[in-house]
Amino acid sequence: MANLKEIRNRISSIGSTMQITSAMKMVSAAKLKKAQDAITAMRPYSSKLTELLQNLSATLDGDAGGAYSTSREVSKVLLVVVTSNRGLCGGFNSSITKRVLQTVAEKYADKTVELLTIGKKGKATLGKTFKVIDSKDAIFDGLTFDNVALIAEELMELYIDGTYDKIEIVYNQFKNAATQIPQVEQFLPIKPIEGGADITNSDYIFEPSKEEIVLALIPKSLKTQLYKSIRDSFASEHGARMTAMHKATDNAKDLRDDLLLTYNKARQAAITNEILEIVGGAEALKN
Repeated sequence: MANLKEIRNRISSIGSTMQITSAMKMVSAAKLKKAQDAITAMRPYSSKLTELLQNLSATLDGDAGGAYSTSREVSKVLLVVVTSNRGLCGGFNSSITKRVLQTVAEKYADKTVELLTIGKKGKATLGKTFKVIDSKDAIFDGLTFDNVALIAEELMELYIDGTYDKIEIVYNQFKNAATQIPQVEQFLPIKPIEGGADITNSDYIFEPSKEEIVLALIPKSLKTQLYKSIRDSFASEHGARMTAMHKATDNAKDLRDDLLLTYNKARQAAITNEILEIVGGAEALKN
């Protein structure tokens, strides 16, 4: 059994760890509230805009929007992988890594797959297996629509010039603080919904022309889609970290309580031994 000094040192160390994990939990909880409000408010707009874009693209011919919606034979794929810059968030990053490997194995085993990572953890882990063409780690320092729009423009250019035949986004979708759902979402080409043409003809009156509307709508919709995905991942990260730090604090408390019990038992045993020695010495003097 460890001596009393060693146990006291361990109890003190665990107490310090508890303070750190508890503080990290509170920080993540505060950030989560803002991030959750942002993604909750944005989802209906993003969903409706994507639906409108899919419907319009389904009825277009030629270069006006067709460059973004016309599928071609896939030989080279770009995956935009959204992770975090920091760890201590449970299985948040590992779930994305597993989803990327699963997607490549199931869909693109015979294709050339390259990555554009958003977050240092994705680059550090997946960069050993795949070629990473760029890493946008600094985006979380200023997560605004304008900053994300620059990344979306780069992706659109890579698709238009034929560098990649398909671009997908892999990210964690925020459900609640304890649950994040890994998603693989097609970015380009624009994926039309079934029955898109019929819905378009019956639901919308176009003024000016359909083509002119799409010229302005497609870039905005794609930028919004990417921004929504990164926002989803950002909220998921703080939810995962808050949950992980809550569990870490609880585990540290249980370990501290066990060590306190062990310490008290050892201390009581030491006191009992001292009493026995004193009694034994007194008896020896009497005899």
